[in-house]
Amino acid sequence: MKVARASFKKPFWFYLGPAFLVSVGYIDPGNWATSLEAGSRYGYALLWIVTLSSAIAVLMQVLAAKLGIATEMDLAQAMRRRYPRSLANFLFVTAFLAMMATDLAEFMGVALALNLLFGIPLFWAMMLTVFDVLLILWLERFGFRWVELVILGFVATIGGAYIIEIFLAHPNLGQVAVNAFLPNGVVFKSSTALFIAMGILGATVMPHNLYLHSAQVKTRTKNNPEPKEHVYFWSVVDTVSALGAAWLVNGAILVMAAAVFHKNGLLVTEIDQAYLTLKPLLGQAAALTFAIALLASGISSSTTGTLAGQIVFEGFLNVRVHNIAALRLVVRLLTMAPALVAVWFAVRPVTLLVLSQVILSMQLPFSIIPLVAFTSNRSLMGELVNPPLIKTLAWASAVLITGLNLLLLAFAVLGV
Repeated sequence: MKVARASFKKPFWFYLGPAFLVSVGYIDPGNWATSLEAGSRYGYALLWIVTLSSAIAVLMQVLAAKLGIATEMDLAQAMRRRYPRSLANFLFVTAFLAMMATDLAEFMGVALALNLLFGIPLFWAMMLTVFDVLLILWLERFGFRWVELVILGFVATIGGAYIIEIFLAHPNLGQVAVNAFLPNGVVFKSSTALFIAMGILGATVMPHNLYLHSAQVKTRTKNNPEPKEHVYFWSVVDTVSALGAAWLVNGAILVMAAAVFHKNGLLVTEIDQAYLTLKPLLGQAAALTFAIALLASGISSSTTGTLAGQIVFEGFLNVRVHNIAALRLVVRLLTMAPALVAVWFAVRPVTLLVLSQVILSMQLPFSIIPLVAFTSNRSLMGELVNPPLIKTLAWASAVLITGLNLLLLAFAVLGV
């Protein structure tokens, strides 16, 4: 990519932020549930799935940012404008279901953390998450940068917590290095392993983040005289940095579970079980660090989930709601309803968390395929159209995700 650097007027840090806002969706409580079970059940064996998922996530988020930069449309707007109404309405429904699945994981994470730290019942703890809408509104009064900085603070909190956890867990670094990059056949040996692997994929590559990133990156193009190629260059730097950090956190969760739980023959299928088990194994400090990181993860990811919900509603329905507070509250109440019902009927939290991630993975093709198609269309993208290598990798990722979904469905039908 050739960029005339002498013409740059804005400092590089101006372009950093959108991907970090998105990155919290890659380290949300849904990741915790799938990675904890994967690590405690299979040790380090599924760590390569985290790496593969993170690589696909980087590619897809780069494409989402590129779409917003090149077209000045977010993904929802592009679907509405480029597709027939019936298809656009169908995609809106699938996106809305994805929002529900996303919120299911995020609300449950906040509720579990509040329950573990303060003893608040799950149902009422979940109700408290509604108030993060007020946090968004208050921060946005000072500009988009403040929202991004606060979310970055949450990301730093989560990352710092897991540096402490890994230090205390003493993992087998040789096994970590091998399993992080070399695939193995464990994932195809049972429907349970595939289910967890699909959960990791669904928890890592999240549909709502594609909508959010394609919209948020437009804050860097508005009233900006710099060439779009320059904005795109720094969006790639932003995305690789932010999602690289998310990959390290996701890997650390699985590694901690493998080093502490799998090593001691413990199968952890509940997040609160992980918290309670850490106390005798690593001490109170480790358990408290775990709960604080979980709270930061849930609050930050539910905040960005609300922003993404607004983008989906406005983009697909072609409306610009002036009363943003009311819209966000309505979006929040609609998407959190299934989670509240499930908690009311005492469904196991980890079951909801892992199931939500599998639902997300099932919805992914409906977001990824249009994204790849749009960014491969020269008449739409101009000079930022996907080059042949990126186009090949993007379509290969879309086929892989769709194929794994079909395989999971086959396993479910056959009862394997």
